[in-house]
Amino acid sequence: MDHQDVDAAVAEMLRILSPHTAQDWTVPAGPLDWTCWQTAAHVAHDLLAYAGQLAAQPTDAYLPIDLNVRPTASPAELLQAVTACGGLLSSVLATASRTLRAWHWGPCDPEGFAAMGVAEALLHTHDITQGLSVDWLPPAPLSAAVLNRLFPAAPPGDPTQVLLWCTGRGDLDGLPRQTSWRWEAARPD
Repeated sequence: MDHQDVDAAVAEMLRILSPHTAQDWTVPAGPLDWTCWQTAAHVAHDLLAYAGQLAAQPTDAYLPIDLNVRPTASPAELLQAVTACGGLLSSVLATASRTLRAWHWGPCDPEGFAAMGVAEALLHTHDITQGLSVDWLPPAPLSAAVLNRLFPAAPPGDPTQVLLWCTGRGDLDGLPRQTSWRWEAARPD
């Protein structure tokens, strides 16, 4: 995965959510304890955090920075923040060496950070659409790429449904619902 995948995931988030910025974003985002607004702010935060990690290349912790989105920001303004942070991550990824490693619970390569950025955008867009009662599922090609990079032990099946199952957001026939999970972004190599 690379900067083009991040660009595609952020573009998809904007495509599906921009027509709904006049709705009430203070409602819960699907199954999350966060509101739709808080969830979108979280996406912006994580995209910026991943860009920072790649740029600074720390080896043992996250940088001591945080994104502070003004509480008065409208949903449309919040999506602009997501766009900006996604653009920063994409720019860093476009210039990062494949051998670069930065900390995310261990050494993580640029592909891992790209995959996490895509996962954050897709999964939380799904959460927000549930809160706003918008019918949408993450695109299968991007879901498959996220599964391949972050969930190597994922069961076979429709990649969108498997990704939702792997992250506790859906059911798969014959498998118990996930109640805790984590992705495998860090790689020792």
